[in-house]
Amino acid sequence: MTIKFAKENREIVVADGANLRFKALENGIDLYTFTGKMMNCGGYGQCGTCVVEILEGMENLSPKTEVESKKLRKKPEGYRLACQATVHGSVVVKTKP
Repeated sequence: MTIKFAKENREIVVADGANLRFKALENGIDLYTFTGKMMNCGGYGQCGTCVVEILEGMENLSPKTEVESKKLRKKPEGYRLACQATVHGSVVVKTKP
């Protein structure tokens, strides 16, 4: 399965259950704005700075966690926290929406 990063025009191959944030950072994909780089929580879902928009394949991600639902309650339905999403099929992601 693959994660395609639309803005970066990059596609990476991942294993089932891979964490979206970890795989993005591992492959040099920048998820954070300037403020997020300085204030991110390290992947625990507490800060909300790793927000991404899922353009295709939302059904291939793990369900939203309770923490994630609270952080994103005022955001569009297609937004996820990369740190909380695990990949179970191919997806297309827009970073820093």
